Amino acid sequence: QLQASGGGLVQAGGSLRLSCAASGRTFSTYGMGWFRQAPGKDREFVAAINWTGGSTAHAESVKGRSTISRDNAKKMVYLQMNSLKPEDTAVYYCAARSGPSIATRETSYEYWGQGTQVTVSS
Repeated sequence: QLQASGGGLVQAGGSLRLSCAASGRTFSTYGMGWFRQAPGKDREFVAAINWTGGSTAHAESVKGRSTISRDNAKKMVYLQMNSLKPEDTAVYYCAARSGPSIATRETSYEYWGQGTQVTVSS
């Protein structure tokens, strides 16, 4: 089970840290990802991290402004987002996939959280 939190309303240029809490004993064997869905648009990849945290990937749209990280002891995944833009407004979802590697495709993920709303005002 995945529980995303940390969303909210922020002004353009501001920062947010999204958190995803996972339950289960095998969290450290799952690759994790963040996706987002803006109104009227398809869900898109934002960032992913492998099971050790040693390898990450970020979408071009957020590269340089966001950082994904994880704490396996706490069973948490984070997405630090800086220099937020109005186009970052979306519902953000965390997702998990069994296996060690990174995946950027939505269909690669087996488990999804409920989403947290991020709204960036101009």
